[in-house]
Amino acid sequence: MTKLIENGIEREATCTEELFAMRDSLDVLGGKWKLMILRYLTNRVGQEIHFKKLQRGIEGISAKMLSKELKDLEINLLITRTIRDTKPITVTYAVTEYGKTVLPVTETLVKWGLSHRQEIKKSMK
Repeated sequence: MTKLIENGIEREATCTEELFAMRDSLDVLGGKWKLMILRYLTNRVGQEIHFKKLQRGIEGISAKMLSKELKDLEINLLITRTIRDTKPITVTYAVTEYGKTVLPVTETLVKWGLSHRQEIKKSMK
């Protein structure tokens, strides 16, 4: 169980609290694309990433879905959207410091996914 600190006192989270926390996490990060977008941006910190570059870099995502997911991630403070006063106007995206806190989640998912692929391949032999 997860530890919580309330009023300076440490206690274990109840099962219900853990399930609510998991639901909250899935509400923010769930779906097919959000974690992939965050991973893409996290791997490119310091680069200027614009919409089309994101769309080309994340295979299979439509412009409409990318736009929706970027808005959701921005609302949840995980990415920033910067409009540059150029001609034509340039919009770039970057992961926030808060968004970088999701990195351990993506790292764990990548490791598990690679391991899972190996298990499936072994089972097919």
